[in-house]
Amino acid sequence: MRHDELMSTVAEFTIEPFVEGDPGPHVSAAVAVAEAAGLAVDVGPFGTSVEGGTADVLDAVDAVVRAAVANGATRVSLQLTVGR
Repeated sequence: MRHDELMSTVAEFTIEPFVEGDPGPHVSAAVAVAEAAGLAVDVGPFGTSVEGGTADVLDAVDAVVRAAVANGATRVSLQLTVGR
């Protein structure tokens, strides 16, 4: 097993524009990409978090951001937390 497979990573996204109660296609597309990558997804009231192995999360981040922007996102803020 590679070292990065032993690490867990959480990526937290805030995808704008933000509309309370209606995530919109820019959020739905990003969530669908993360789910298709096999990541654990949690959609909260102020953002979305995904969790998985470090390599899996880092590989998915590009596709998640691209999906959000392609579907109308005007800004994507991202925070990564890497740890055991």
